[in-house]
Amino acid sequence: MIPALPVIAVFDIGKTNKKLILFDEDYRIVYEESATLAETVDEDGYACESLETLQSFLFSSLQKVFQNSAFAVKAVNFSTYGASFVHIDEEGEPVTPLYNYLKPYPGDLLRQFYNDYGGEQQFSAQTASPVLGHLNSGMQLYWLKHAWPHQFKRIACSLHLPQYLSYLLTSHCFSELTSIGCHTNLWDFSKQDYHDWVYQEGIHEKLAPIASSNHVAFTSVRNGHYNVGVGLHDSSAALIPYLRSFSEPFVLLSTGTWCISLNPFNQTLLTPQELQNDCLCYLTYEGKSVKASRLFAGNEHEQQTKRLAAHFDQPLSYYQNVQLNPDWLQQQPVNTDFQTNKTESSSTLQTSLFANRDLSAFGSYDEAYHQLIKDLVAQQVASTQLVLNGAPVQKLFVDGGFSKNKIYMYLLAEAFPQLEVFAASMAQASALGAAMAIHKVWNTRPLPEGVVELKRFSGAGTIVAG
Repeated sequence: MIPALPVIAVFDIGKTNKKLILFDEDYRIVYEESATLAETVDEDGYACESLETLQSFLFSSLQKVFQNSAFAVKAVNFSTYGASFVHIDEEGEPVTPLYNYLKPYPGDLLRQFYNDYGGEQQFSAQTASPVLGHLNSGMQLYWLKHAWPHQFKRIACSLHLPQYLSYLLTSHCFSELTSIGCHTNLWDFSKQDYHDWVYQEGIHEKLAPIASSNHVAFTSVRNGHYNVGVGLHDSSAALIPYLRSFSEPFVLLSTGTWCISLNPFNQTLLTPQELQNDCLCYLTYEGKSVKASRLFAGNEHEQQTKRLAAHFDQPLSYYQNVQLNPDWLQQQPVNTDFQTNKTESSSTLQTSLFANRDLSAFGSYDEAYHQLIKDLVAQQVASTQLVLNGAPVQKLFVDGGFSKNKIYMYLLAEAFPQLEVFAASMAQASALGAAMAIHKVWNTRPLPEGVVELKRFSGAGTIVAG
């Protein structure tokens, strides 16, 4: 009989897709289950995650794996989206729905909060959190205290989503730094402690003790004994494979709907101008500050490729067939070159350059698409430069959708000649990071090399890195 394969089970819970992934001791994916779960609504009729459905997915998925004789589960951990609290009572039952972080925040309470605690600019600098309403998860507790005091009094403990999922298996309540440090308005980055308002409002009484990101609880689940991690915020979890693999300072540009530049080697406090340009800070699994900037570039790409498809009468996916043509990049006019975009200009970051272009000026879809990418990269350079200032790095890793776009990578490498620019790829980065965070408690082997696959780009072409 073939012996059971030692694995770790990681739940990777996104807003849309929920996954259970098994990694073997070489961090290869050996099993994956994915589901899209039906939402429910809160008391105002606003769409939100169904805790009952999510809990059912967690236990049913684990049950399947536990009953599969091919696998020997050694540990369980979690990576989930942030800015989401589950508030439980003394019996461990949820007091409120899992509110959607996009739910509108009452304007009067928002003004009251910032008036009482130093104003938007000063407070945002202290907490490294732009003013984002419910997306600042600590504001949810402030809202409950002042708008729903009866519900607030029933709360025994408020857990961020990763820690709530861990609680379901262990019955232990913990807070954890990557969730606390995710634009929550809770953490004072200069003090490395909760902000004063958390104590003044009595919010700290609702928060569990802080555990390190590699903390585990040994627990019994379905007639077996397992090490269960406390869970991590997904963006911070995705950094772990890079931090474990590379010692030289780097910036990670994670591209998707949002393109987020993460510099874990920049501990400088945010300036008012950086906050205006949508910069924020995260905390790594080691509790260190990560300066980050955001750009809505993936969404802009989606909108503008729809416009291109309609104008040139092509399918929506036509951009995937466009081949790099360096001559077009040199010939096309630009309103804003890379050098001027390296200034901290909020108009550069907030205004779509391509949206104002006349498409009839281009001879083909392919030519126009080159200009679109050039405009997006010009904005990206301005955004990424914000996290480079004050903390120079040698390498820029790009993962996600744009890392597969040769035009984008060519231009990015050209714009940052002082950096080594790489397209980076790995399977399920957030889940992989959550597995690595508790490596010592489940894995008998050393961390493998080559977890991150790299392809180097330069302005003159592509180099495959070894």
